[in-house]
Amino acid sequence: MAIKKTKEIVDNYIKTYCRKTGLTTHPVADVTDAVVHGLVSNMESLGKPLCPCRFYPDKQEELKRREWLCPCWDMKNYKYCHCMLFVNDDGMPITEHLPEGHEGRQAYGEICDPTPESGRRKAGASGCGSSAQAASKS
Repeated sequence: MAIKKTKEIVDNYIKTYCRKTGLTTHPVADVTDAVVHGLVSNMESLGKPLCPCRFYPDKQEELKRREWLCPCWDMKNYKYCHCMLFVNDDGMPITEHLPEGHEGRQAYGEICDPTPESGRRKAGASGCGSSAQAASKS
């Protein structure tokens, strides 16, 4: 596949996923560009959008597991993007749905989900995304 076409596919996927989740790409263009470059590179070399932000002793084995294909398992279930590709308007990853002890919560604290009803397998209002934000709007 031509790199230009692959980049177009990745860019379209990212735009669609942002709409689906209610999130945006990182406001620092270099962050977004680095992740996109890695996804395009993995699409070209592996045929799949393997997360470029992790180390894999065996990329082919990871492809079979599918856990780190973008969107990765954490993104699908918790709306947390380790790569910081999918973030809130402030450029922060969503951590509100993560389990206690997860590296994301340890690194960033609790970051509320601006759209808790969309973009994850167990969608619905929860945690700070529903009560704390509702209280701050009144």
